[in-house]
Amino acid sequence: MDFLTIIGIVMGFGLLGASIAGGGGFGLFIDVPSMMIVGGGTIAVFLMNFTIPDLKALMPVFLRTFMFKLATPAEEITRVVEYATLARKEGLLALESRLKEVDDVFMAKGIQLVIDGFPSEVVRDIMELEAEWQGQRHAIGKKMMDQLGGYAPAFGMIGTLVGLIQMLAALDDPASIGGGMAVALLTTLYGAMAANMMFLPLSGKLEIRAKEEALLRALMIEGIVAIQSGDGPQLIKEKLKTFLAPSARQSIAA
Repeated sequence: MDFLTIIGIVMGFGLLGASIAGGGGFGLFIDVPSMMIVGGGTIAVFLMNFTIPDLKALMPVFLRTFMFKLATPAEEITRVVEYATLARKEGLLALESRLKEVDDVFMAKGIQLVIDGFPSEVVRDIMELEAEWQGQRHAIGKKMMDQLGGYAPAFGMIGTLVGLIQMLAALDDPASIGGGMAVALLTTLYGAMAANMMFLPLSGKLEIRAKEEALLRALMIEGIVAIQSGDGPQLIKEKLKTFLAPSARQSIAA
């Protein structure tokens, strides 16, 4: 679980809530028409922009920013070197006994290709294509969050215009001016909060996740192709250490 994402959301809304509570209470900031404009409008145009399969993937994409566990490059290098050592001692077919331990579908597929005897060039092509498609799926998830982050403040502005029109149309009735002003101001607030405290930060987190996963995928491809090519464990380790920052390379055991 990514505690930084949770801490950020709780801290952001907590500090805002404390400021609101200390300045007059939450009742002043609750307006149903404003919520309908921002929430309903954002959802409506979001449905127009994406397909049904994209919508089904929205919740997994959202949860990916919280419930996401990815091995570190150092851990993957250690694992690849273990596989290389096993293949060097007992042959490539011995890797089949380790497939049950592999919980990463991408890594398991690469090992299976090696066991099946595909040439290293074919293994590389298949895995690179798989990595590319995974990257595109992650890009769609990020785009969904970006779109939500753009729609929410846009409907906040639309709500502001609606409120101003209502207010100007009722200048001869001072009692109704307050309602129009509330819609005008609160829709902007709701849209800005949704975009800048939820959707855009989550989009940024998804982009970081995608880059981390792309790095691991590239590392796995190089490691598995090297095993298929018959490279020794020490050579594979030195080759894969180039994926690490110089300061992190010492963490790989000799």
